[in-house]
Amino acid sequence: MTAFVHGQVQGVGFRWWTRARALERGLTGSATNLPGGRVQVIAEGPEAGCRQLLGLLRGGHTPGVVTLVVEQFAEPRGETGFVER
Repeated sequence: MTAFVHGQVQGVGFRWWTRARALERGLTGSATNLPGGRVQVIAEGPEAGCRQLLGLLRGGHTPGVVTLVVEQFAEPRGETGFVER
């Protein structure tokens, strides 16, 4: 799953929070700051875990302020670990 998270999500601990939630669900991937203030979240693992993470990203209890999450599902790329970029 790749999710583009819009809002005030840079400089507020959002990537660290996302990494912790992903690891709790056994997911691998990354959370990367993008130009324009968005964060790209790539998560691989069981679909149920990816959907749970997606729900948390939209849930209103993240660091900062999330205004929009746009997701897409695709074949896994073989990520290992979960990194913040």
